[in-house]
Amino acid sequence: MEVIYDEKMPMYDVKITVLKKMKTGEILEEYAAPSVEAECPAAKEGIAYISKGVKMPDDFFCDWAWSDIQRDVAALTFGGEFPSVKKKGTKISCCTDGLRPVIFKLERV
Repeated sequence: MEVIYDEKMPMYDVKITVLKKMKTGEILEEYAAPSVEAECPAAKEGIAYISKGVKMPDDFFCDWAWSDIQRDVAALTFGGEFPSVKKKGTKISCCTDGLRPVIFKLERV
């Protein structure tokens, strides 16, 4: 994806922190293949990454998760706000792996 940037518009970095790896219990038991782990094996809770210029951090762990959170990262990069979140410049977002979702805190820095 190419981002067209107007030099007059401020652009911020976004810190992406892995808040929580979710376990889906009975959903996982009923639908997952036997080899699927109970929670995402790639994400590590508490680990943080920095997105610069709406780009996936080089060391980010999952292209699929990035695809899910990128629109929220873009909104924060260009100064957007999310009224459902108490703290300005912050968004709680998640990957859409229905068997092993991961929750992220996104913060404009």
